[in-house]
Amino acid sequence: MDKVLLAQTDTTVGFLSQSAERLEKIKMRSGDKPFLKVYAELKIIRRDIRIPSSHKQRLRHASKTTFIVKNQAFRHVGDLEHARLITPYQWLYSTSANESGKSYNPDFCFSAADWIIEDHRGFSERSASRIYKLGRFRLRRIR
Repeated sequence: MDKVLLAQTDTTVGFLSQSAERLEKIKMRSGDKPFLKVYAELKIIRRDIRIPSSHKQRLRHASKTTFIVKNQAFRHVGDLEHARLITPYQWLYSTSANESGKSYNPDFCFSAADWIIEDHRGFSERSASRIYKLGRFRLRRIR
């Protein structure tokens, strides 16, 4: 899917797509900074990323938490509304709905997205997710 969706994610208003190139172009961001991948199901994460055994339980019970394993950032979505959106695609790249380095602007977001998906929550900026880097045995908090 190369379409870009605008939706309320579990943390903030975000752009979602399976095309990193489209998101880079919209956000006017260089290609050397990878996007976060969001998953609705743990079995899909395990298929794509090898999670160290010592952290599997942590991943299963985390909410609003981003993990990094070998420079791949990902999150398992616990929010039911957001998970329903992701499930048909198995995974989506996710990024905040703003120009790189700027704050949220509804006019920019609505003009940049191919599809706008608004549910009963509406669109609102919320607190950012926690970020942890997972090593084989170590856990390091980034944010």
